[in-house]
Amino acid sequence: MAEVRIAPWSEDDLDLLRRLNAPQIRAHTGGSETDEQVLARHERYVRFGGIGHGCMYTVVLPDGAKVGSVGYWDREWHGEQVYEMGWAVLPAYQGRGLATAAVRAVVEAARARRTHRWAHAYPSVDNPASNAVCRKAGFTLLGETEFEYPPGRLMLSNDWRIDLTAPAGRDRPAAAVAGDGAGKAAGGQ
Repeated sequence: MAEVRIAPWSEDDLDLLRRLNAPQIRAHTGGSETDEQVLARHERYVRFGGIGHGCMYTVVLPDGAKVGSVGYWDREWHGEQVYEMGWAVLPAYQGRGLATAAVRAVVEAARARRTHRWAHAYPSVDNPASNAVCRKAGFTLLGETEFEYPPGRLMLSNDWRIDLTAPAGRDRPAAAVAGDGAGKAAGGQ
């Protein structure tokens, strides 16, 4: 079982974002970004929680090591306001269930907001690891869709959805969200 904590993104997380910009991590999301793009993304992540439209988090191990990012944000999808979710884990920590545990925790954080009924994730159809995270975190596969990411580029993605109003049970991931805004989850990938 993997155990992680999610902590709101902070100014101190720029180095982590640079490490997450590696070609093998960004292969399914348009490739690595320039340093200018990474800096702009970091500033958005830092401000994100304060604007009330979602939140980005670092994925933190029990020993304090920061090993990834996870978050949710507003988007319109098929005429409805939903949350979109995304995540990334450093290669040395992949395959341990950390992404699944972090996604479960961020689902609980989004659920606690009581803003939208649905959260979606749109991993590329050729990204088996992220699709497995969706399945293991309790999302339902709605099918394939064309999704624009990065802006200006369409990719074939799977549309995964989770009901943020669902009662406890199979469709509700088991995760705890601490009162300080940081979540903690245990679960296996």
